Amino acid sequence: MPAPYTGGCQCGNIRYTLKNEPLRLYVCHCTACQQQSGSAFGMSMVVDKENFEIKGSLKSFNRIADSGGEVTSFFCPECGNRIYGTSPYNPDGITIKPGTLDDTSWLMPSRMLWMNSAQKWVPVPDSMETEEFQGS
Repeated sequence: MPAPYTGGCQCGNIRYTLKNEPLRLYVCHCTACQQQSGSAFGMSMVVDKENFEIKGSLKSFNRIADSGGEVTSFFCPECGNRIYGTSPYNPDGITIKPGTLDDTSWLMPSRMLWMNSAQKWVPVPDSMETEEFQGS
């Protein structure tokens, strides 16, 4: 499915358009992603922020990552649905939560990260690249 892609929050107050293809799509098994998603992992899609248009007012939440950098997450103030995040390590990009896309049928992650904190029951496809890190 070619760009553009649209998405938004659960209540509909936030809508966005991604005008170009994502740069990366990965699954993260760190404990912060597990906590944020309320599941065994989180998915993240890195995009150029200049290709991302959003409508609606967001709230933000800051936390310090194990790396020491401040990560900012943006979410709908009504339904709490996380839409995207920013990091000092990628000043020209943002990381969209791909489950917020209107159509997720085309998503195919290329890598799984933080495998040292992955739930043991989560299967890893043979073709999937993996990386282990320390901390979360």
